[in-house]
Amino acid sequence: MTDPAWIDAALVAARPRALAALLRYFRDLDTAEEAFQEASLRALASWPRNGPPRDPVAWLILVGRNAALDGLRRRERHEALPAEETISDIEDAEAPLTERLDGAHYRDDVLRLLFICCHPELPATQQIALALRIVSGLSVAQIARAFLVGEAAMEQRITRAKAKIARADIPFEAPGAVERAERLAAVAAMIYLVFNEGYSAASDSARAELCAEAIRLARLLLRLFPAEPEMMGLTALMLLQHARAAARFDAAGEIVLLEEQDRGLWDGKLIAEGLALIDKAMRHRRPGPYQIQAAIAALHARAARAEETDWAEIDALYAALERLQPSPVVTLNRAVAVAKLRGAEAGLRMIEPLAPRLSGYFHFHGARGAFLLQLGRKSEARAAFDQAIALANTPAEAAHIRQHLDRLIGESAAAPRREEG
Repeated sequence: MTDPAWIDAALVAARPRALAALLRYFRDLDTAEEAFQEASLRALASWPRNGPPRDPVAWLILVGRNAALDGLRRRERHEALPAEETISDIEDAEAPLTERLDGAHYRDDVLRLLFICCHPELPATQQIALALRIVSGLSVAQIARAFLVGEAAMEQRITRAKAKIARADIPFEAPGAVERAERLAAVAAMIYLVFNEGYSAASDSARAELCAEAIRLARLLLRLFPAEPEMMGLTALMLLQHARAAARFDAAGEIVLLEEQDRGLWDGKLIAEGLALIDKAMRHRRPGPYQIQAAIAALHARAARAEETDWAEIDALYAALERLQPSPVVTLNRAVAVAKLRGAEAGLRMIEPLAPRLSGYFHFHGARGAFLLQLGRKSEARAAFDQAIALANTPAEAAHIRQHLDRLIGESAAAPRREEG
């Protein structure tokens, strides 16, 4: 008997490659997805009895293809294929199929599948939802819970995305070198969007699972493109950030700032993997935004205590990121490092010019309020914190800012009593 847990893991791992090959064969997302689902059902029935095939991906592709063809022929009133037990017992047919389905096909198929989900005509929310449904196999209900929307609304979102993909008539030939680089960048951005969707609300278990799924997709892509330093950087960045998950929120679900986190709760295995990847990526001497962000995360991970953080190096890395990928958010993050090095006044001077572009950004007002509070400008700090609460994306963000406000209110209420005494 084959372990059911192994079968489940094998189906999850095989899904991207098998589904991508079926998509190339049928050129229709719904047909490919139905074919893979049927192949998975037959695997659950066959593998415990006959044992696992030598190549689960090849098995699933062949069985899924035959099942889909059978369905198409039935609908067209053509002669049906042989009985299921004949189709499912494919030991003799598996070897030659595996020879034809070599690593190059898998590589192009998976990239193509991920790129289809990242089609530029789709909004980012549809890209992520489609990737989670098609590539990762999450249910519509799971995705809806993660995005905090109704199941019917998410079903409609995914249906619209599929319809747009069908109308786009995307070519299915293997991408060339230039096109591959462009597609890889789009796919990497999509994966990081998935990660951030979960990271922004890691206290919500349904959304936190997106972090693990994004890391799984990144590892898959890294196996396909093991010499791409930016993929190493992206994977390292997510590993190092996710390693802090257990320490980012307290028992009440409230945010714990990085410098106040219990570093003993950080995941040492994830950190070790992330550090090894970023060190390997930097040896390629082809720096990119993900690598720089991962290098910053690595400096935090290497500091045994918050006081040992190398803020000067973090400032230098953010300066490099500003040159490579100018952004007011990058400058805002750099300002935190500058404030650690040269004080809150220097940090405040750096972020004040960002106000017109970041007026709707929660973290801008939170950082500004923190700097003002350190400088003793309490009424201004309170106004900044009020704006931050209005823009909070999660209850945890709002609660964190309210702690500052409660402290300010308490101090204001206590001041007259001290004067009266």
